[in-house]
Amino acid sequence: MKSFAVVALAAILAPAALSQHQTFVVNPDASEVKMTLKTTHEIVNGTFQIQSGSIEFDRSTPKMSGLVVVLAGSGKTGNGSRDKKMNKDILKVDQHTTVSFAPRTYTGVIAPSGNSTIQVSGVFTLLGEPHDLTIPMQIHIDGSKGTAKAQFILPYVQWGLKNPSFLIWKAENEVAIDLSLVGNIVG
Repeated sequence: MKSFAVVALAAILAPAALSQHQTFVVNPDASEVKMTLKTTHEIVNGTFQIQSGSIEFDRSTPKMSGLVVVLAGSGKTGNGSRDKKMNKDILKVDQHTTVSFAPRTYTGVIAPSGNSTIQVSGVFTLLGEPHDLTIPMQIHIDGSKGTAKAQFILPYVQWGLKNPSFLIWKAENEVAIDLSLVGNIVG
């Protein structure tokens, strides 16, 4: 009789345990990456296109998996010659067509609906080199719809990219990123 009760309890609780595992599937057309680079003469703003994204998470554990991929050559700053230089000399898009972030863990609580703030740790790959990075994220879940927003600083020069400074035009060694992911929650 005792084993029947354990099996019955497991059968009742199993759907609840399984419903903790979900996937956030990013809609690239509704998502974007903005960048801001401060220089001595101007603030350079730009956007990049997200190619794809899917993040698996489980509310019962701090683990995440998946990948968000950005097209390196999609950067637009409003200046064609600057964009060409960025693609060729800094991002080296002929050798590295994408930039990506692979989440591994998170801290905080992901609410089943409404707003949540978490810290996502993972691997940011730039010029083919992996770098550990923790990103603060604001998440909003409304039924099967979800958004994830983050603002963070990338030390691009420290991570091996060339600083675009020339003559008296000097750029900072870090770039501010504003990430907005929009998609659907499945699972």
